[in-house]
Amino acid sequence: MRSLPLAVATALLALGGLAPAHATGTAAQAADPAAPAPKRGLFLTVSGAENTWVRGVLLHCSPKPAGAHPQPAMACGAVARAKGDFDDLPDDPHACTKEFDPVTATATGSYRGKAVHWRKTYPNACALDADTGHVFRF
Repeated sequence: MRSLPLAVATALLALGGLAPAHATGTAAQAADPAAPAPKRGLFLTVSGAENTWVRGVLLHCSPKPAGAHPQPAMACGAVARAKGDFDDLPDDPHACTKEFDPVTATATGSYRGKAVHWRKTYPNACALDADTGHVFRF
């Protein structure tokens, strides 16, 4: 999915009944629990430093992997191994530079009937990829 200017992405998300989480801090944090969530599935986003860009996809894992994610089966498999806890996603360890260009990942929605509101800021996109594997590769 192409990166969109923040105003355009926010408007599109609002039309879909979803609002992007705002990046704060560098530790895992719950997204705003008051934010509307999709009735089924997970809305995954990645945004750049200070929300300069945002991209997102909808991932459905039940009854079978589907959605706009480019690898829904692999992403759903990773979420299943973590039992829906995004802090426990399987790592894909690989070397990353120490470049500081923060990205924030969010997951909002439901997984196996359980509400999910997760957000974490990483020092760069490589660190996000190493920590979350296939889930945020879109």
